[in-house]
Amino acid sequence: MRRMDHRISLKELSHEQRPRERLNREGASALTNEELLAVLFGRGQSGKDVLALAHEVAAYLSSVMDEPTLGELCRISGMGPGKGGQLLAALELSRRFLTPRRRVRVRKPQDALPLLGTLRGRKQECFVVVTLDGAHQAIKMHEITVGLANQSQVHPRETFACALEDRAVSILVAHNHPSGSLEPSTDDLSITRRLSDSGRLLGIPLIDHLIVGAEGFSSLRERFPDYFEPPKR
Repeated sequence: MRRMDHRISLKELSHEQRPRERLNREGASALTNEELLAVLFGRGQSGKDVLALAHEVAAYLSSVMDEPTLGELCRISGMGPGKGGQLLAALELSRRFLTPRRRVRVRKPQDALPLLGTLRGRKQECFVVVTLDGAHQAIKMHEITVGLANQSQVHPRETFACALEDRAVSILVAHNHPSGSLEPSTDDLSITRRLSDSGRLLGIPLIDHLIVGAEGFSSLRERFPDYFEPPKR
């Protein structure tokens, strides 16, 4: 991938070398991070060319560990609520739609982490269900709730509706703790028992409930095996 000299303004580039034209001709994968941001922003602000702005934003994104907030983005000269909102929307869309496309086989808790990596950067608690086929391969990940995941919000009806829709043989559920703590709450344990009991009745067992934090994950099956149906031999 080529490097874009941020000292060159958009007007100095030939029509063929401008980011949008290159994207149309060569595809998004051929563009640098700065060029992709320039396409997203469209234009700069008075006194700052879009390529210079894109360079600063790309440098900032590369330096931060957590997901940026609108306030942090607006501290960059040339960024306002409009462009900051565009970027946050693009990041959220990529998180929602670009989950791994390959079939992940889930036989132990860490096998599911490639599917759940996007939970780590979420600022709100998010509860998801991963449906699995008979070969323990992930079919699809469904977002059930966003916000506080308590018993009133996480209901077996919605959770197992996803499993029935996907013709799943079993499910795995997970949620994040924005605080970083991997300790389950009383609600977490109650939800686990309720979903496990419901899965046993429906013949769609709950194989695990994972809590995801910034520094790792916790498997409730490993910590509370009595909450779950014994694995089939």
